[in-house]
Amino acid sequence: MPADVARPAPAGTLTETLRAAGVVGVLRAPDVAAAVQAAHAAARGGLRLLELTFTTPGVTDALRTLRAELSGVTVGVGTVLTAAQAREAADAGAQFLVSPHLDDDLLREAQTLGVPYLPGVLTPSEAVRATRLGARVLKVFPAASAGGPGFIRDLRGPLPHLNVMATGGVRPHEAPAYRDAGVLAVGLGGHLFPARAVQGGDWDAVEAATRAALREAGLPL
Repeated sequence: MPADVARPAPAGTLTETLRAAGVVGVLRAPDVAAAVQAAHAAARGGLRLLELTFTTPGVTDALRTLRAELSGVTVGVGTVLTAAQAREAADAGAQFLVSPHLDDDLLREAQTLGVPYLPGVLTPSEAVRATRLGARVLKVFPAASAGGPGFIRDLRGPLPHLNVMATGGVRPHEAPAYRDAGVLAVGLGGHLFPARAVQGGDWDAVEAATRAALREAGLPL
């Protein structure tokens, strides 16, 4: 990691950051310029926790720019599928890593890199295995189609120690119910970053959508 890029926060600190933020903005953009501008717009709208994704071409270039320009926003990278991608994201300054699945090699690489990693899990067996491998926070995905807050509540019933971020089909107004079910934060994508606005460069619309979604999620602005 370059000397001028701050080290990622420890996993314990990320847990508190997730709890305080309540919402992780998941940004998929067509190119670096759109990713950077959309991220700035969302930050103006009140977003404090941002997940770029490897589905965005040039995502690590966008990450480097945002780490240098965005203060007060924690920026990580999602849709990390391989250990090589984890290293690439860490070198660019990712403060956390997220994947849609649980991968032993990826988890071990993140531990070696010292970057908090949220593996995607769904079943109790996956959740227990991930925690035994050392994952401190889990991404429950796809949360909505699995049963929403009720599913999270049932999952955490016998496993109350789980630290969970819920992603996949979550709607802003459902965020309080997810929090009541025990999640640290929910991931929101298109409600913060409308596809038409991102594709068309309407950054005022992204800012307005972010502000409205966070308000609907019951978060202070």
